[in-house]
Amino acid sequence: MTGDLPRHPRLELRPEFPVLDSLRAVGALCVLTTHVAFQSGDYVRHGIVGALFSRLDVGVALFFALSGFLLARPYLARAAAGEPLPSTRHYYLKRFLRIYPVYFVTVVIALTVIEENRGQTDLLEWLRTLTLTNVFFEGRLPQGLTQMWSLSVEATFYLVLPVLMWLVVGRRQRSFQPGKIAAVLVLGVLFSCWWNGSLAGVIAGATTGTPLLWLPAHLSWFMVGIALAAVHVRHQLEPASAVVSTLVAVCRMPGACWAAAAGLLLIAATPLGGPILLLVATPSQSVVKHLAYLAIAAVVVATGVFAEPGSRYARALSVPWLRHFGHISYSTFCIHLVVLYLVRELLHHELFRGQGPLLWVLTVAGSLVVSEVLYRLVERPALRLKDRGPGRDRSAGQAKSATTTTTTR
Repeated sequence: MTGDLPRHPRLELRPEFPVLDSLRAVGALCVLTTHVAFQSGDYVRHGIVGALFSRLDVGVALFFALSGFLLARPYLARAAAGEPLPSTRHYYLKRFLRIYPVYFVTVVIALTVIEENRGQTDLLEWLRTLTLTNVFFEGRLPQGLTQMWSLSVEATFYLVLPVLMWLVVGRRQRSFQPGKIAAVLVLGVLFSCWWNGSLAGVIAGATTGTPLLWLPAHLSWFMVGIALAAVHVRHQLEPASAVVSTLVAVCRMPGACWAAAAGLLLIAATPLGGPILLLVATPSQSVVKHLAYLAIAAVVVATGVFAEPGSRYARALSVPWLRHFGHISYSTFCIHLVVLYLVRELLHHELFRGQGPLLWVLTVAGSLVVSEVLYRLVERPALRLKDRGPGRDRSAGQAKSATTTTTTR
């Protein structure tokens, strides 16, 4: 897998990935469920089931892998086709419109509605929260917004992606070189493991921020998505390649992939993956959990990337109502902790005092309702602005794959 590859008639610049919409909904539901289980105290109840609840934060790894795939593929496909790369300015505009309007509304709601935030949030914290920079300056986030560390990581990835893509495909003399791409991806994964294993601890001693919540700690999860994008482009260029065709054939066995993901999640839920509560893991535990989540994200997202059109799996995960849950999943991710807070207030629920199933049902229902409102009144109007301004034609392929068919967080 070395050397430049010529463009192949099968290469599509604007393919559709409908299954990925539904997988985004799965990721959002995992994140919501793990937060409800924590606040109900179910982490420490029910034995291994409680431990598995604590590991449903793997939904974040799914989100990151999806972002890596959807945002990197247009660069790789255009390089392979000899087409201009997406406009950087337009790319940044679209990313801003994709995440910030809903985030801004959520921050305003959380900082004004949640009583603890009203009494403790000063102007500086408002500024840090609105700019997604809390994790770089302090060890805590406001109540109802604690999940936003991952959005900060995502936003940082958005900033560095064009530079990373220029590194792997070139800025002027563009080319698709699988060997070069693989080398960069391997280095990224190794750096991420080094960060989690030791480097973050060294940096933590010199900062008030939280290095384990910065991009380097999770870079490899994005790299998984970029690797899938490279394989997808290579498969379209050379479908007869023995290595790539074998990988694709495995990815088209969703039952085996999901079984592998379940087994990896069980491993992550053991002491090998670290404590299930908010305790500091050892370096080796951090790396084990990190790599387990990496592998889970890889096999699950791959089932959507390479889903065989017309297969039962593709049909089941492409039904309109399920894809719609994926469309509103970003709003669900943003608002669900505020909804959970209001549900607990309504029930006069004390933290860690049980009632997990009731909290979950009411939080899911409330989050879906509020997410639908946010999607229709905030997300969609903002996204309509994405194709205005200079650079829109150059990045049409990215607009198609990253918004129309499947949108990233």
